[in-house]
Amino acid sequence: MSSIILEGLYLAIYGMGTVFLFLALLVLVTILMSRLTVAFEFETAAQGIAEIDAKKRTAIAAAIQQHRQKTGG
Repeated sequence: MSSIILEGLYLAIYGMGTVFLFLALLVLVTILMSRLTVAFEFETAAQGIAEIDAKKRTAIAAAIQQHRQKTGG
């Protein structure tokens, strides 16, 4: 094979390898961020629910029930 063809093949392999590694890293980072977000959101929601007093809970429950009756859900 000609040296210019070999250089082209090496360049193509290098380029595809770089893209593959970048995409693999992107998937891993996305998975990690998703897990961190879910964990943080759960803690925040649990703290928020604990801080709501009984009157507010009753009002929220009534509003949800009324909304469900209007929408049929």
